[in-house]
Amino acid sequence: MPDLPRVVITGVGLTSPNGDSLSEYRANLLAGVSGVEPYSIRHVGETFAGVCHFDTGKHQKRKELRRGTRAGSISVYCAREALADANIELGERDLARIGVYVGTTEHGNVETENQIHEVSQYGFDLSFWSHHHNPRTVANNPAGEITLNTGITGPAYALGGACAGGNLGLIQGVQMLQLGEVDLALAGGVSESIHTFGIFASFRAQGALAEHADATRASRPFDQERNGIVVSEGGCLFALERLDDARARGARIYAEVVGHHVNSDANDFVLPLPERQNECMRAALGRAGLAPEDIDIVSTHATSTPQGDVQECEAVSAVFGDSTSTWINNTKSYIGHCMGAAGSLELAGNLPSLVDRVVHPTINVDQLDPRCALRGLVLNQPREVPRVDTILNLSFGMLGINSAVVVRRVDA
Repeated sequence: MPDLPRVVITGVGLTSPNGDSLSEYRANLLAGVSGVEPYSIRHVGETFAGVCHFDTGKHQKRKELRRGTRAGSISVYCAREALADANIELGERDLARIGVYVGTTEHGNVETENQIHEVSQYGFDLSFWSHHHNPRTVANNPAGEITLNTGITGPAYALGGACAGGNLGLIQGVQMLQLGEVDLALAGGVSESIHTFGIFASFRAQGALAEHADATRASRPFDQERNGIVVSEGGCLFALERLDDARARGARIYAEVVGHHVNSDANDFVLPLPERQNECMRAALGRAGLAPEDIDIVSTHATSTPQGDVQECEAVSAVFGDSTSTWINNTKSYIGHCMGAAGSLELAGNLPSLVDRVVHPTINVDQLDPRCALRGLVLNQPREVPRVDTILNLSFGMLGINSAVVVRRVDA
């Protein structure tokens, strides 16, 4: 089998609860700035959420915003910002050779809930039901809205990967470039989850919705007193290119995607299985040709649920417990759980470490749960380390989907 083309990240476009560009986001990660805030949503009432505050009018006209969705707006913003960051002009590209791959947790709930609420105000008279409902709720909407905004005519679709969606979008982009199907991919994940009351109500019914006196401290993975998830919105799309193409145009390269793997627990609707997470990590390392001690940062998925964090730590310890050169962190402590966007946002926040050798910490850990006391865990303060050449990014989701992506610094 011939060697596959090498694929690299040349652009990052994101919006998160604590930053709308990689530079702002990274600065807030190093400064310990949370993006979680008090939030109210109908039928649930007062809670917490990670809310994005990007300029929706920067890349979209008012008509687009009226007709489209929040997920679509996030997607357009991230796609346009990724292209700008990569210094790519669409007018100079074959638009049929660009692919768009957007990972999502779910899509359509927001619009359906809104429409049901709307017609309920009029005695359920369906003449008040929006004719835009169907294109708003189809699963490919976020990717499709990107193509409508940019004129991209290549393959564009969403991948339903639960909370592993961000990694799945990235992996799909890598594979399509390696297959020669496209020459440029916009890939990652987005989430509009905070706009559906159902997700809050469901987590509350499970006893898995975070509570705390201070919104900014509600998301606290690994802490002894953690008590649940903070639901958040956000998005991050990467511009991906084959390494030879990127070098030929003199592009700045953030990292090379050198390994990935996806598997399934086949065990439970909600509860993770450490054995399968272990297998997923090891398979991604194997594809990258790396040993555990070769990984410098492990970006954990940990969501701040009592049981989920412990089971992930069990899996991570089984793989990296003997490594003295691997540092471990978590990003949800700052921004909550961005669902389909989580994997791509968490990878993005760690990419600058390949240059500055600083590992952002997990914040809000007042008392470390002994069951989560991983070797190399960076807590509360950034840590400058001797080397950061590689990052392993973990994202897991409901119905037992596990994903792992390995990236590596590319020398000039």
